[in-house]
Amino acid sequence: MGARKRIAADKAKDQKKNLAIAILRNCPTSPRKMRYVVDMIRGQEVNRALDILKFSNKEVAERVEKLLLSAIANWQQKNAGSRVDEENLIVSEVKVDGGRIIKRMRTAPQGRAYRVQKRSNHVTLVVDSAKNVETQTK
Repeated sequence: MGARKRIAADKAKDQKKNLAIAILRNCPTSPRKMRYVVDMIRGQEVNRALDILKFSNKEVAERVEKLLLSAIANWQQKNAGSRVDEENLIVSEVKVDGGRIIKRMRTAPQGRAYRVQKRSNHVTLVVDSAKNVETQTK
């Protein structure tokens, strides 16, 4: 590895050191439905995001709530002395990517068949302190 790549890799590693990441893979809902719920909590404070997810009537909100709780637990593991309330944790980044697609056949009239695609997705949720997010944007 060249010096320039190593320096860039070390810099990226240092930036990720303070982040808490949780990943949900192969969630059996379409990415479009998941993005609708995830867009509601992106950039919100953690406690507010948990409230939004708890009272949302979407089915995937329960899965995202569990993922958010996992990210908070990961953050607490990294920062043992700090409390969530004091640090003003926010949901700094959420990505929803398409997962694998299961292809099935559905019967159709006159001996034909229609194709049904059962989609899944991968969700990556990043929790960070509000102070760190402000310094990164400046």
